[in-house]
Amino acid sequence: MPSRPTWQGHLKLSLVSCPVALYTATSSADNVRFHMINPKTNNRIRMVATDPDTGPVERSELVKGYEVSKDEYVLFDDADFDKVRLESTKTISIDKFVDETEIDRLFWDAPFFVVPEKGTGVEAFAVIRDAMAKQGKVALGCLVLRGKERQLALEVRGKGLVAYTLRAYDEVRDAADYFDAIPTVKADADMVEIAARIIAQKEADFDSSDFVDRYDDALKAMIKTKTKGGKGMVAVEEPDDTNVIDLMAALRNSLKGSASPAAKKAPAKKAAPKKPAAKKKAA
Repeated sequence: MPSRPTWQGHLKLSLVSCPVALYTATSSADNVRFHMINPKTNNRIRMVATDPDTGPVERSELVKGYEVSKDEYVLFDDADFDKVRLESTKTISIDKFVDETEIDRLFWDAPFFVVPEKGTGVEAFAVIRDAMAKQGKVALGCLVLRGKERQLALEVRGKGLVAYTLRAYDEVRDAADYFDAIPTVKADADMVEIAARIIAQKEADFDSSDFVDRYDDALKAMIKTKTKGGKGMVAVEEPDDTNVIDLMAALRNSLKGSASPAAKKAPAKKAAPKKPAAKKKAA
């Protein structure tokens, strides 16, 4: 478990409350990240906060400002933000319960593990968790996270809870603004039938291990190649758009190709060895 939670406070259901911590349920630690390097010196570039009139300034001396007009700002310091602190800053208050299907998938956002803090609050957490499991509903609440009040959807998972931040109403665009312009086309019934058979042949169980970032993997392979002094990777060709005239032929050929037996599942990959300490010398 990470040593530092993303958020700490209380989970509250009516008069029952308990101390909890939120931990980010996903990780991007293994993603490839690049730094800006000066190729003449191989030194990493450092971003310095700079005032256009006085030059470099310490970040600790800076405050936040809201632009009300061109080059005019209303300034805010920590004391100002404390004055508008809401109860949801330190409390997740469960306001209502709904069916999961009532929440449009467009509103679901980032997931967090909700874990009770050690101590007497564990029993209260178990009461809330088991009551939610018994009712089979998703709980709705809110909290202030990263400077913004967010709605939460909480569901039971194992011995804990998972909280999903929900996007605000004005953050989700209307699908009609994009889909209404799609021309109305009556698809050929025979083509639809062939496409449906292709879908049936490709039916499979969901396996999260199939979800890999091939672009990220290609970058890692290129980094490994460059580190050894080799050449870069070979470019991948883009697929051609389907020719409408040959659509039926393409569907029939796809049906024949997908009828072949599925390839055996590749064995699980071994854990990647730890990366050696980065050297200043360019590869």
